[in-house]
Amino acid sequence: MKRNISKIIIIAMMILGTALNVQAQSAQLIKLQQDSERLYGEFREIVSSKNYTEAIVPLKELINILDTTTVVNDPIINIPQQAIDAQKAMYQYDLACCYAIIGKKKMAMETLTASVENGYDNYRNMYWDNDLTSLKKDKKFQALLDIVKERQPLEKLKKSNAYKAETENVIPKFEYQPKEHPNLQRVRDYFQLDTIAGKENELEHIKNLLHFVHDNIRHDGSHMTICEFDAIDLYNYHKATGNGVNCRMLAITLCDVYLAMGYKARVVTCLAADPNDPDCHVINSVWSETLHKWLYIDPTMDAWVMDENGTMLSIAEVRERLIDGRELVLCPTANWNHESPQTKEYYLETYMAKNLYYQVCKKRSFFNQESVYRNTDNEDIRLIPAGFENGSYESAKTTTDPEVFWARPE
Repeated sequence: MKRNISKIIIIAMMILGTALNVQAQSAQLIKLQQDSERLYGEFREIVSSKNYTEAIVPLKELINILDTTTVVNDPIINIPQQAIDAQKAMYQYDLACCYAIIGKKKMAMETLTASVENGYDNYRNMYWDNDLTSLKKDKKFQALLDIVKERQPLEKLKKSNAYKAETENVIPKFEYQPKEHPNLQRVRDYFQLDTIAGKENELEHIKNLLHFVHDNIRHDGSHMTICEFDAIDLYNYHKATGNGVNCRMLAITLCDVYLAMGYKARVVTCLAADPNDPDCHVINSVWSETLHKWLYIDPTMDAWVMDENGTMLSIAEVRERLIDGRELVLCPTANWNHESPQTKEYYLETYMAKNLYYQVCKKRSFFNQESVYRNTDNEDIRLIPAGFENGSYESAKTTTDPEVFWARPE
């Protein structure tokens, strides 16, 4: 049973992604959230006492709430039906587990089928879940498992179209603010970056600056940051309020830090193939003169990725190796807020495999490059597989040529 589902994950995500405050949310949606949290809490408490028959009651009520809600038509929030179905699939999966445990195999299979039809996609959980042991010899279970396996992010990434070289350069050149700019000099002095970077080699400088940002600003993907989007303001916002910032704000902070030390760096938005997927992950790419390539750097997870020889890899190389199955080594420091160590199996093969389908960067990397309070006039540039169609970032200048997108900075 997938008992580690956080309360109303997808609905909460959509609320936070589309509304800035409670006043902007409909009373109906708030009640849905509250009722769902209450009922799922009841379910978790009952399951902890192993009373699976009784646990069926709140699960059925949760499913009924999602079956009858009209929040998908709410003019303010407008939650997609896909998000409702995905949440319902999680409840149906738990319900199928309860039925299987108490010996109601037919109802368990029917409910598990409904869960898969609604988009259930946790292959590892379904494969290893002992609560479903009574179903696993049934051919219907194997057929469902095969469907879920096809939904794994890594499987989707492996089936993506290849990139395609272009005879003409269709995107503008990327630009990087020089470290001599007064704003970047201020960042360098404010954080005493020369001391933080240390006296070691370039690669150690890059890692030390990564650790500094990760260690000093907490990540909170559900929090809306209200300040200027530059390293100094974001740092002080966190210190003053105690609030974390999302992955984009961490990547913007680290980009400012790298630029201030003279490293060419970008904020890289990593996206899924599904245009209805509300989740993305934002990391950094920094140019290494030592390795003559861009490096994969993730300040949210204090992470970089290496090959079997310990050589740091680029975002493009990580993506390629995920597709062709070559060895990837996740750095030993990888963690979330020093609370949850990251594994290659989840972080790379699941989460990033989903979010490395295509990438978007700003044309210009500079201090406060994504300010919501100032007109930064900074266009998006997108790298996509050949033939890929997706409405997200459709106004961006687009290329299918990674050699152009990841060219050596000038």
